[in-house]
Amino acid sequence: MSHRSIFHTLKHALWPWRVVLFAAPSFALLIWLLRWLGALQSLELATLDRFFQIRPLEERDERIAIVGITEQDLQKHGHPIDDGTLADLLGTIAEANPRAIGLDIYRDLPVMPPYAQLLEDLRANPELLEKDFAESEVLEPGYQRLVDVFRANPNIIGITKVTGGDESVAPPPALADLGQLSANDLQVDIDGRLRRGFLYLKGEDDGETYFSLAFRLAMLYFERLDIEPQMSENGLWVQIKDATLYPVEVNDGSYIRNDAGGYPVMVNFRGPVGSFDIVSLDDVLSGRTDRDLFSDRVVLIGATAESLRDFFATPYTSFSNDTNKVPGVEAHANLVSHILSTVLDERPGLRTIPDWAEALLVLLGASIGASASWQWRYRSLGWRIAPQLLTIVALGGAAYGLFLKGWWVPVVPPVLAQLSAATAIVAYVARSAAEIRDTFSRYLTDEVVETLLETEGGLSMGGERRRITILTSDLRGFTGISERLPPEEVLGILNIYLEAMADAIVAHQGTIDEFMGDGILVLFGAPSQREDDPERAVACAIAMQKAMVGVNRQMSERNLPQLEMGIGIHTGEVVVGNIGSTKRTKYGIVGSQVNLTYRIEGYTVGGQILITEATRDALNIPLETNGQQRVSPKGVIEPIAIYSVTGIGGRYNQRLAGVDDELQVLPEPIALNYAEIQGKNISTQRHAGRLIALSEKHADLYTERTIAPLTNLQFRLKIGDNIADTEFYAKVMNAETKPNVLRLRMTSVPLDVREYFASFYAARQAHS
Repeated sequence: MSHRSIFHTLKHALWPWRVVLFAAPSFALLIWLLRWLGALQSLELATLDRFFQIRPLEERDERIAIVGITEQDLQKHGHPIDDGTLADLLGTIAEANPRAIGLDIYRDLPVMPPYAQLLEDLRANPELLEKDFAESEVLEPGYQRLVDVFRANPNIIGITKVTGGDESVAPPPALADLGQLSANDLQVDIDGRLRRGFLYLKGEDDGETYFSLAFRLAMLYFERLDIEPQMSENGLWVQIKDATLYPVEVNDGSYIRNDAGGYPVMVNFRGPVGSFDIVSLDDVLSGRTDRDLFSDRVVLIGATAESLRDFFATPYTSFSNDTNKVPGVEAHANLVSHILSTVLDERPGLRTIPDWAEALLVLLGASIGASASWQWRYRSLGWRIAPQLLTIVALGGAAYGLFLKGWWVPVVPPVLAQLSAATAIVAYVARSAAEIRDTFSRYLTDEVVETLLETEGGLSMGGERRRITILTSDLRGFTGISERLPPEEVLGILNIYLEAMADAIVAHQGTIDEFMGDGILVLFGAPSQREDDPERAVACAIAMQKAMVGVNRQMSERNLPQLEMGIGIHTGEVVVGNIGSTKRTKYGIVGSQVNLTYRIEGYTVGGQILITEATRDALNIPLETNGQQRVSPKGVIEPIAIYSVTGIGGRYNQRLAGVDDELQVLPEPIALNYAEIQGKNISTQRHAGRLIALSEKHADLYTERTIAPLTNLQFRLKIGDNIADTEFYAKVMNAETKPNVLRLRMTSVPLDVREYFASFYAARQAHS
């Protein structure tokens, strides 16, 4: 197969999907741009929080205990807790042999007991007044004991705040000298929630590397297991045993240009506030706590009192009212638990997928949204919505499943890409439908279109009996004209004619049921029915005849023959509805009244409007006619009366223009022959006759035969030296005006015949 054939085959296969091929990458790129601008960051972080909240609650981490400083502790022991009280607390906990003690309390200066406590001590020990104390011993009676506890317990880790510039806090001097120091800095996201924690970070002032409180405590816990942290082989990641703690980079997950200084990791929180064993400071000091609670554990000491405002929102914090905030000490406990469980329990941390994988996921979402919307664009609303919902549910379920396995897969960008692409396809289809509807509305009123497209059952198969008014129109002699013109010119004539007629029909709220070449079938009363249907039908017919003036003006500009139209109108009961099959349907009418209307129209001559007695009786406004005739159309048992309309009153108040068409007697008759036309058939018997008077539209025929009124005749005559006869057509208007003389109405006269007849007018005028 040639390259050209392959190209055409591929083009043919892809062409029906061209909209999808454009929409999917376009909206994927748009959503990716929004993602990189940070517009989706908050939504994605909220989705991640929701995954935490619906995840089954995990068991408490028995390796961690918290001693909280409550409001009752502050009321009893003062604020801040003095050095002596803190020394007693640490000593009591140390006696239980914990693996590590984290002191999440700033202690850059000694803290003496409250003044009331000093007085109580002096009253209990008056001999203290006789001793010669150093000033530091008087002001800080518990400080030395606290320092002694620090020195005796190398597993006590204090804190310092190394970021924040002027807000940084110095470490406890004794712990700094002992190297028992860590950073307790926490980093919140743009929405004020804590999702990340540091393993280490650099001080802003000294540039030194500080391990975080949680990481120092975890390393002390690992010491007894002979586990030491190390860098991965690529020198980029922290690895402990077989577990790797992956850092959060600048644009990982939904983060955009986030502060990735130090070594931040996503924290796999245990649960909401209260997920660890916690006791109060006074419970420990008063002996109400079993010391086994601290044995072989990591113990963290920190404030839990509301008045100290050391609280953070986490993924478990309510979005509406910020309930379930955790105290800072419990936030550190979560990071300690995260490190311990990742290494020892193979509990997954949270790792982000690469950017290229996320980009492919966004493209996949846009492709699914566009493809599904395009594939089911002609189905019901449920069929169109269901694939989108199923895909979103599947994506959300897959992302949640991967979250439980330790992967953070962004959901918002691919879902938005899918919905955006799907919406674009729906909008495109709607626009296409609107264009079709606009085209449809060129021939129907907006109300009719709404009835067909928006009414329940409007497009269902079947019909109903209804009394309506039917209008049919046809160009007189158009068949003869079309035979003498190229097809392109014939089509041009039809377009000019039909457009003018359609405008008049739509203006009068008629329903164009069918175009049949130069014929038009119009319904008044279907699909929408009104009381004035017959009146609008007659007014529409007059407007159509008046519109022929403009049509013929365009014919003259193109040097084309003049056109004449006849219109028939009848009112009767028919069956209206959708005819055909489920694959192809046509809104139409069925019944003998339709055929009768066609027969009435067949009696017309150019510029004439004939209505039946049924239509005349249905009118509620004045009608002007030019007499009546009784005719016996095929299929009708009794003769019926028809009326030639010249005007209508009421709110329409329209009239046909009169025609000054005086017959001129010919100085010499024009010999010719003719044949009668029955339906579409021309009789083979031809008869001799003579034209004895002429005008532009009429003629008097002398013949020895009797011919019924409204009979169509085909004439042949010789013009000049032409070998072949020239044809024209006329209709018998009435019975004999004189013996053997019939009045004719010209219906189709070629230009050469018109010019030939005009020469007789000139001769007559010259003779006069």
